[in-house]
Amino acid sequence: MSDRTYNVLFLCTGNSSRSIMAEALAATLGKGRFRAFSAGSHPSGVVNPFAVELVQTTKYPVDNLRSKSWDEFAGPDAPHMDFVITVCDKAAGEVCPYWPGQPLSAHWGFEDPAALQGSDAEKRAMFSKIFREIMTRMNVFVNLPLHMLDKHAIQQELKKIGETKV
Repeated sequence: MSDRTYNVLFLCTGNSSRSIMAEALAATLGKGRFRAFSAGSHPSGVVNPFAVELVQTTKYPVDNLRSKSWDEFAGPDAPHMDFVITVCDKAAGEVCPYWPGQPLSAHWGFEDPAALQGSDAEKRAMFSKIFREIMTRMNVFVNLPLHMLDKHAIQQELKKIGETKV
């Protein structure tokens, strides 16, 4: 077993919900194997309170959660990313950000729970559904035997995870 820690960046458009939840789940489910980050191509500037509620259930510290631009991770002083995963929903016509460079990348589309118009109960139910979907894919990701796979095999696994019906 490798002791290596991998950096993973979750990108979305607004960085208010899905990428925030993915960051928390990767960090907590990964049990130290992953340093997780999130950002957006057009950050909303606010973390959705329903996302914060769910992140709190993971014991991930919410004090440092903030909606931020992916520009913070593009500079020379930014951590080198091993993985960049977009979590926006192309099917909804949402524009997913593109990450240049050499990290392994994948698209894991999730419906945007922040776009739901409805009661708080309906919104909370939608956020819970998306949280569970992200968790399903994240459980597969954090348990990949990365130290035993070559780059091509890892890329194929990332793609398969994104194609998994949740």
